[in-house]
Amino acid sequence: MYDSLKRFEQKYGHLKKLGFRINGLIMIDPKRKSHAIDVSRPLIFDSRLIPKKFEGLPIKSKIYGELPAEFNVDREKREYVWAPERFEKYVDRCGAEIKKLLNNPAMNRNEMLSALCFGNFEEHKVKYMQLIQQGKFAAYREN
Repeated sequence: MYDSLKRFEQKYGHLKKLGFRINGLIMIDPKRKSHAIDVSRPLIFDSRLIPKKFEGLPIKSKIYGELPAEFNVDREKREYVWAPERFEKYVDRCGAEIKKLLNNPAMNRNEMLSALCFGNFEEHKVKYMQLIQQGKFAAYREN
């Protein structure tokens, strides 16, 4: 595992200049003794550059830093901070800035959404709808 982490750092360490952090290994299932590679990134980061798995180890990615107003939530109302509508509002409001910070002026709206939203925006929307149906989160409502 530690060798895999070292190879991961060698392969993806260049992303650190973009704000990417490799935090190390974390245990995700104590019963099965399953581990993952723990990483973090800023909100404005092309998450499509990060694999979902590396040499059999899942990648657990977190977003760090201050979030824009679109992502302010009321936890008591079980609002989901990563609701797809929040990403859409943010991209619609700050698209030019996002393109500039990602150094990709040719990005379209869908590419920006997928870049910010864990790699695939459409998959994220489907997962979000499943979480709503399971009662884990309330549906998105504009404040």
